[in-house]
Amino acid sequence: MRSLVLIDPQRDFCKPDGALYVTGADEDMKRLAALLERTEDAFDRVHVTLDSHQWVHIAHPIFWEGPDGAAPVPFTRIPVDEVREGRWRTRDAALRDYGLRYVEELAKGGRYGLTIWPPHCVVGTPGHAIHDELGAALRRWAEGKLATVDYVAKGGNPRTEHYSAIRADVPDPQDSHTVVNAPFVASLREADELVFAGEALDYCLLNTLRDLIEAAPETASKIVLLEDASSSIGGCSIHDDAFFHGLVAQGARITTTSDWTA
Repeated sequence: MRSLVLIDPQRDFCKPDGALYVTGADEDMKRLAALLERTEDAFDRVHVTLDSHQWVHIAHPIFWEGPDGAAPVPFTRIPVDEVREGRWRTRDAALRDYGLRYVEELAKGGRYGLTIWPPHCVVGTPGHAIHDELGAALRRWAEGKLATVDYVAKGGNPRTEHYSAIRADVPDPQDSHTVVNAPFVASLREADELVFAGEALDYCLLNTLRDLIEAAPETASKIVLLEDASSSIGGCSIHDDAFFHGLVAQGARITTTSDWTA
């Protein structure tokens, strides 16, 4: 069985007028749409993850304020020491202790500190929708196979970031949607080949793969990465990241939409 796993192929990331456009993502999605059109019978399952935020979210400007009451501008990084010193604090006074604990937990996790992003992929807005050409290709795949696309929502808890489709960056034990998504992992385990692509390479795609390998190490050798359908925010590529090098050493393959064959 072969599965296609598309990470956050949404308008806010993938269209040039999107709130958090990832350079190159528009062309990535067009290449993915062409791949589906050409090889739609090759995929038994298609999984699509969806960043699904509220306007008020811990990584959006409205959640934080400086001593003067001003919100941080998008792309501000908020380190632990600046929260301890009161240079940044949660706008909701009742959450200030939580805000400090949160950035401390992020630091312990060792992946990312807190970055403030432009409000993006807000549920009910056009930016939450799937890229147009890819959405049309997904419809044709579903109708042709008489199958359903598995849409996996993430990011609904406003008090934690959720880059990975497997779990939140700081899981909330009282919210089952932030701990390991066991049904999703189980479905991916069933595949003989897992073809991955999506946005952004250095955030949501990278962390989904990290958490998948942690939860199901045996999937590493099943993974195929489509490098021409996955762009990054920070400019890194599959070839200059240590994690991807390690993944290839475990049997994963890197190819392109034009070179991939069933």
